[in-house]
Amino acid sequence: MSRLALRATTAKVTAAALGALTLVVGCGGGGDDGGSDRGRRPDGAQVTIRVPGDAPTISDAVSLARPGDLVLVAPGVYRESVKIDTARITLRGESRGEVVVDGQLQRPNGVVVTAPGVAVENLTVQKNTQNGVLVTGSAAAVAGLPGSGGYDTGDEPVRLLKSFRVSHVTATRNGLYGIYAFSAQNGVIEHSYASGGADSGIYVGQCKPCRIVVRNNVSELNAVGYENTNASGELYVVGNRFVGNRVGLTTNSDHQEKLLPQRDTVIAGNLIADNQQKLTPVQADGGWGIGVGVDGGSENRFVRNRITGNANVGLMITATADLTADRNRIEGNTFTANGVDVGWTFPTATRGQGNCLRGNVLRTTVPAGIADTASCTAPATSPTPSGSWRSQTAPAGIPFTDVAAPGPQPEFPQAATVGPTAVPDAPALPDLADVVLPPPSLLATGARVQIS
Repeated sequence: MSRLALRATTAKVTAAALGALTLVVGCGGGGDDGGSDRGRRPDGAQVTIRVPGDAPTISDAVSLARPGDLVLVAPGVYRESVKIDTARITLRGESRGEVVVDGQLQRPNGVVVTAPGVAVENLTVQKNTQNGVLVTGSAAAVAGLPGSGGYDTGDEPVRLLKSFRVSHVTATRNGLYGIYAFSAQNGVIEHSYASGGADSGIYVGQCKPCRIVVRNNVSELNAVGYENTNASGELYVVGNRFVGNRVGLTTNSDHQEKLLPQRDTVIAGNLIADNQQKLTPVQADGGWGIGVGVDGGSENRFVRNRITGNANVGLMITATADLTADRNRIEGNTFTANGVDVGWTFPTATRGQGNCLRGNVLRTTVPAGIADTASCTAPATSPTPSGSWRSQTAPAGIPFTDVAAPGPQPEFPQAATVGPTAVPDAPALPDLADVVLPPPSLLATGARVQIS
């Protein structure tokens, strides 16, 4: 947009802010107006900027917003990349399926959040060459500098973006990740849907302590449903449906990211099933038919998940050449109809210790009998046994652009009428006592896990 056009748009929003725009009295405000007439709004007022009524594009509206404002987007296809670098803005679509940020396979990211306290709600992001929604404190990630894996930021120091919310977002057919929280903490990803991610549908990476809650999401038809790399401390993945990917969920350590090693994630109350879907993008390092994979991650807890129908293995623990996997606890899960329910396989040099099982329903393990020999009553320094099993050959996949389009998804309640979302400095963390084993009925197509 030219400078002249931007001035015209600013003038339009200024006039509307004094007249037709919705003003919500609250604690928004603050910050430098840069000499704009928008400073005439009442002190402490929060403005609703409507797209396209008050600004022609989402990016224009975001550039005019101040902390505490709501950018409310009408149905339409918006062919742009939106960067939110002002704190405490809410970006919300009036209709989740009909407000579409479309990258046209030309732009790397759909929505990029680089400021704290931002909420992204009730819209669809699709067909970006990298990510649907990127939330990050990394300038290199924003610039699209990460390497082929999507996350190598070179010598850049770690800067964690603090506080965010992604809710009721549909992220589909993106070339790397659907919803990507990288170098960020104190956030929530919830009630969202991810498909067609050429690497993973939802990804949390490079945070410590994370204090992130990933809950009540559906991730399907991706290379990996959910991925967690070098993300440690107060990270809860609860009540999600990871069904019909190539790999359901991974938690791992990787030298391509900082804050090694990965540890201390709670994965509880999830449905992780049938992760050998052929009509998915090929990635996942060739992974196929795996429900849960732990690669060099330690001190994680897997509690009351239903892990079923994964052709290779339900839950696998392994290690990298120099990063072991220690003291992972597998407790109260139900495993059914997997190739192997629980399998541990380690390189000789990095064999783990203290990995244990307690109170699970399962049929087969590799090595055999580890439910008894590697009980969680054993010392935390007990050597973890290792074995091997025959894996199925992964079939050819499809381009991420060819993944089936998603159907309708649940709407954000009263999206067009409620005010902006106040994102807390840190989210409330789940109480594991409230997380239950998902019932078998949730295997039905479209059924959803719900955790309050």
